[in-house]
Amino acid sequence: MTALSGNEDSPVYLRLRSAITSSILRGQYRAGDQLPSVRAFAAEHGANPLTVAKAYQGFQDEGYVEVRRGVGMFVLPGAAEKLRSAERETFMTVHWPRIVEAVDLLGLDWDALLERERA
Repeated sequence: MTALSGNEDSPVYLRLRSAITSSILRGQYRAGDQLPSVRAFAAEHGANPLTVAKAYQGFQDEGYVEVRRGVGMFVLPGAAEKLRSAERETFMTVHWPRIVEAVDLLGLDWDALLERERA
């Protein structure tokens, strides 16, 4: 699951993870910044705190954040770069082949698509 692919059909913890990833990649949370508490994030997103804790745990396990006991969870230096690299890899190996297949199946013109996006 990536920041680019969080959709309503995804499990809630993956949608929450996508929201956090997007926030880090957009610079809303930078290295050293504290993430919202589990309860605050759960309230903000209408989610169960245990589900938020699961999403946060994944970030900790992957080395993007650290827990400071009694204080909270903080974004580690290099987290945005590591996340961006992981997201790029997922995009290129998972999403891009699907996009290419859809463009080909629909008989769309690549140049016309690119021009449309630039307009």
